[in-house]
Amino acid sequence: MSSGLKKSAEKVQTALNKFGFELNVVELPKSTRTAQEAANAIGCTVSQIAKSLVFKGKTTQKPLLIIASGTNRVNEKAVKNYVGEELEKADAKFVSEHTGFAIGGVPPVGHKNPIVTFIDEDLLQYEEIWAADGTPNAVFKLTPKVLVEITKGRVINIK
Repeated sequence: MSSGLKKSAEKVQTALNKFGFELNVVELPKSTRTAQEAANAIGCTVSQIAKSLVFKGKTTQKPLLIIASGTNRVNEKAVKNYVGEELEKADAKFVSEHTGFAIGGVPPVGHKNPIVTFIDEDLLQYEEIWAADGTPNAVFKLTPKVLVEITKGRVINIK
């Protein structure tokens, strides 16, 4: 039975269903590629957007996912203290290879391979947040507590 979702969004919905929470993908007519575009399309604040940013360890070249509040910029030097090595921004090819998704639609779950995940502590102040869901116009609503649970992410100060 087809959900009517694009293939990437359906893949994430399938992953979300396994967690036992009511987490439903919504495909919007407008772009959600950036945090600002997502907030505009949803009608929430930019800070409520949980943006998934992929980095890689400078030495190990291992992927690292940082889920940041939409208004925050990741301070790579601050995050280094949690990771144990310097970080580099991952290019589109690296992101796709490790997550199975393109930049602008990387979800917090459903990746090709497990990825060590860190979550911006600023997201915890909201009752509801919105995360990308595999395409540049698909999102889903959840709580910060559920985000931590489904990603097994470590909450840190990313600023």
